[in-house]
Amino acid sequence: METVPPSSRTRRIVDGILSALAALAVWQAIVSIGRMPGFILPGPLDVAYALVGNAGLIADNAVVTIGEVLGGLFLGSAVGIATAIGLMMSPLAQRLVMPAMIFSQAIPIFALAPILTLWLGYGPASKVAVTVLMIFFPVVSTFFDGMSRTDRNLIDAAEILGAKRATILFRIRIPSAFPALASGLSLAAVYAPIGAVVGEWVGASKGLGYLMLLANGRAKVDLMFACLFVLAAFTMLLHGVVSHAGKRLAAWPKKLAK
Repeated sequence: METVPPSSRTRRIVDGILSALAALAVWQAIVSIGRMPGFILPGPLDVAYALVGNAGLIADNAVVTIGEVLGGLFLGSAVGIATAIGLMMSPLAQRLVMPAMIFSQAIPIFALAPILTLWLGYGPASKVAVTVLMIFFPVVSTFFDGMSRTDRNLIDAAEILGAKRATILFRIRIPSAFPALASGLSLAAVYAPIGAVVGEWVGASKGLGYLMLLANGRAKVDLMFACLFVLAAFTMLLHGVVSHAGKRLAAWPKKLAK
């Protein structure tokens, strides 16, 4: 696995902090110069006060959203991986299922969320379902594409040695597609929180999305921004963890080869 030198890692952290400080400065300048009212665009300090003052409320709702995101990410990734393997094993399934999957991407998830809420209720199940639909296609498409692009020389050599189709799939194609799968999982980690929040916007009794709608109805824009920053921080953390795990997964076949 390719390692990042400590100096480069430190530079990235410093650059990230400087970028965040610059963005906050620009934000505060816009609020001060434009004399924006708090119910239109609150300043960074107002958002910080709202975050601290409503920490318990935000934490209670964040736990619900995080549970929905993690549940949808795990289930959607598992179903996506299994589907990609099934498509690779069956040319007939490729011809029948792939067009339907591509067509499904033309349907906005916002249009499906109310239907899923009607079927599954206002609890976590409908939010997990929306999250699964949000990440399913990226995982399937990247993993399947990775398996399809396996080095033909490896496959030919295995066939000459008498390897069966299933052996080639599980011993050659799937390990070779781990880097592509890692990319798909990294995308899924970013999309999963979007799916959960969309589901909460449609109908929920708890969660960050629900709290944002509640704050919007009461013109508490500072609380809305506080929820948004908590969601963004969690998304970045989740993406970092999944990306790190993905890099280890991508490097695993090379370690076995050694």
